[in-house]
Amino acid sequence: MLDIHQIRRDLHQIPEIGLEEFKTHAYLMRVIKDLTESLDFVEIRTWRTGILVFVKGSAPTKTIGWRTDIDGLPIVEDTGLPFASQHEGRMHACGHDMHMTIALGLLEQLTQKQPKNHLLFIFQPAEENEAGGMLMYEDGAFGEWLPDEFYALHVRPDLKVGAIATNRGTLFAGTCEVKLTFKGKGGHAAFPHEANDALVAASYFVTQVQSVVSRNVDPIEGAVVTFGAMQAGVTNNVIAETAFLHGTIRTLTMEMNRLTQERVRIIAEGVAQSFGMELEIELKQGGYLPVENHAGLADQMMTFFEEEEGVDLIDCLPAMTGEDFGYLLNKVDGVMFWLGIDSPYALHHPKMTPDEAALPFAIEKVGKFLRMKSEE
Repeated sequence: MLDIHQIRRDLHQIPEIGLEEFKTHAYLMRVIKDLTESLDFVEIRTWRTGILVFVKGSAPTKTIGWRTDIDGLPIVEDTGLPFASQHEGRMHACGHDMHMTIALGLLEQLTQKQPKNHLLFIFQPAEENEAGGMLMYEDGAFGEWLPDEFYALHVRPDLKVGAIATNRGTLFAGTCEVKLTFKGKGGHAAFPHEANDALVAASYFVTQVQSVVSRNVDPIEGAVVTFGAMQAGVTNNVIAETAFLHGTIRTLTMEMNRLTQERVRIIAEGVAQSFGMELEIELKQGGYLPVENHAGLADQMMTFFEEEEGVDLIDCLPAMTGEDFGYLLNKVDGVMFWLGIDSPYALHHPKMTPDEAALPFAIEKVGKFLRMKSEE
């Protein structure tokens, strides 16, 4: 039987950025092969750093997919744990170490005997940076194994262990990464009239772009426009020649996302023109579509967990978090849900530390649900 706590701690120590998850891939392959080497109804494929594990059904009518993400974040860990990250500047601050461990536990549980329906376990790279689910789909990685139904979870720190939260519609927002560079003319701080200050232009843009949400977005729908990084200048007495801004747009519909993108673009171009500057702008939608649960499948899942002893089922509102599972749910019907891990620190925080009691809970309860699906 797998030591799930040790597996989670091993994985926590080796976080890697998307499409560079080489140690993670090797670790997962060792565990997966140990679990399945004697099973003639299991087949394994790899796609770059990703892994697909196909469990052949005895009398299949469909394929049930379970997806987990495997990458970490470029964050310096500050948990003080004895099993903290060994990779400098990298951390599993989004709980993907928990996701992987749960997936391995589910694989172990659901291969004790051959299921009726096919099962596909996907260990997907690059959720955080390159929309790995989209890349796998577009590259044909699934092939004839493409599921008929897809399921996945994401840990949530502000929910207690035992809580499962989802809904019958949109769960997560669609996102768009924004990169802007204002290009002016550098110079000495004492002679501003001889320069063209890119830092000032970028500052005007940051304040003006706030009007997109307050004046262009339907308040019933909502949107988020956040610029979390700005780099400009080198010292106190030199006028900045360039200013770089890095931000995100988040909306619950693609129509609103496109509208927000266009307003951000127009404001940036207007600021650049008013300051007589060049502008470089990149709007990267990629595979980060809204996570839209299939109403019928979500209703079935929610009914199942509602009747399951020890589960606190929450019918929750959408969140502005983004997830590339939205791309796969755009291609295949399915459901995503939150799993409570009871941490005082939010996702992506350098101190985020989940309660490992969520591991056996998720493996037991989700395992029961997937076993039911595999025998339908």
